[in-house]
Amino acid sequence: MSSIKKALVVGGGIGGLSAGVALRQAGVEVDLIELHPTFNVYGVGIIQPSNALRALDSLGLADRCMERGSPYGPVKMCAANGFKFAETGTPPMGRLPVHNGISRRILHDVLHEGAIANQVKIRMDVTVSAIDNGPDAATVTFSDGSTGVYNLVVGSDGVYSQVRGLVLGDYKPRYTGQSVWRYAFPRAADLDTGYIFFGKKTKVGLIPMTADRMYMFVVSAEGNDPKIPEAELVPRLKALVADYEAPMVRAVVDQITDPKGVIYRPLETLLLPAPWYNNRVLLIGDAVHATIPQLGQGAGLAIEDAVVLGELVQSGDPLPTILENFMNRRFSRCKMVVDASNTLGEWEQLEWQGQLPEGANMGALMGKTLGAMGAPI
Repeated sequence: MSSIKKALVVGGGIGGLSAGVALRQAGVEVDLIELHPTFNVYGVGIIQPSNALRALDSLGLADRCMERGSPYGPVKMCAANGFKFAETGTPPMGRLPVHNGISRRILHDVLHEGAIANQVKIRMDVTVSAIDNGPDAATVTFSDGSTGVYNLVVGSDGVYSQVRGLVLGDYKPRYTGQSVWRYAFPRAADLDTGYIFFGKKTKVGLIPMTADRMYMFVVSAEGNDPKIPEAELVPRLKALVADYEAPMVRAVVDQITDPKGVIYRPLETLLLPAPWYNNRVLLIGDAVHATIPQLGQGAGLAIEDAVVLGELVQSGDPLPTILENFMNRRFSRCKMVVDASNTLGEWEQLEWQGQLPEGANMGALMGKTLGAMGAPI
C-alpha cells in the first residue's frame, strides 16, 4: 500500500497530466492545478519516439495516441537536394513503432481524457502562491486564497516553474542561440515516414502528424536577439527554406501564408543539479531538465518521469526512499539527453559557420544516444 495518500500536481501539460494518471493508478488521490483558464495548447506537432510510447503504454494511453496520430519508422536523413544518406531513430520496442507523429492538441486531449477517466481532480485558472514544505506534509496556499495539505507535491509547471522558485531556488534557462519554427500542412501523399533535410545554415524536418496532416520544423540560428515580430514570421520562414531543392520541401513553401500558423520559439535548455526534490516537493519535466528538440526527447522524458514516479509510489516505501530512488533512475538518463542535445545544437551552429571541430560526428552521437533510450527506465 502506498505511503502517499494525497498528492498535488502543479501544471496541466504533458508531464503533469501523465503524473496525475500515474499517481492515480498507484492508488493516490490527486489534485491537479493549471494556471491557464482553459486548455489552449501551444504548438503544432510532436514526435513520439518508441521510449515515449513505451511510457504511455504503461499508462494505457499509447494505443489512443497511435490511433489518432501517425506511426512511422526511422527518420530519413537527407541533403538539401533530397539525397538520402542515413536513417535514425530509437529502437522499436515490441509492437510499438520507432516513432509516432501526433498533433500537440490531440496528445493533450488523450492525456486529459486519461486523467478524467482516472478521476484526477482538475482545477483551472489557479496556481501555487506559497508552500509550507515540512518533513511530514506540504501545506499549499493557492492563488485563489484556498489551501490544501498533501503528502506529495509534484511541480510540472515548465521551464519557468514557479514551484521550482519556491522550493529549489532561482534557476534560469539558457538560450542556445537556435530557434525552431513549425507550420502544419495537409499531408503529402509521398510522406511515408519522417524526413530531415540538412542545409547550409538550417535544417528542415517534415513529420507525419495524422493520416491527413503533417508539419514542418525548421531549426535556425537567430543570433543574440531571437524575438521576431508577427508580421515578419511568414517571410522569414519562407526565406529560411528558399534554398532547399528537395521536392518535398519545395512543395510546401507556397503554402506558408498565415503568420498565426507559424509557431516560433527560441530554444532554451536547463538541467538542475541533483536532487530535484526538497522534503515533500518533487520537480519533473522541463522544470528540471528542459532539452532542445535535436533528439525529439523532451516530452518523452517528462512522461517517463511520471511513469517512474508512479511505479515507485506503488512500492509502499516511505517518501524519502521513493525520491532518492527516483533520482537514481532519472538523473543520468535525463542528463545524457540534455547534454547530447546541447552538443548537437552547438555542432550544428559551428557547422553553419564552417567551424565544425575535427572528429565531431553528429550522426554517431545521435545514434548512440537514441540507441541508449531503448534501455529500461
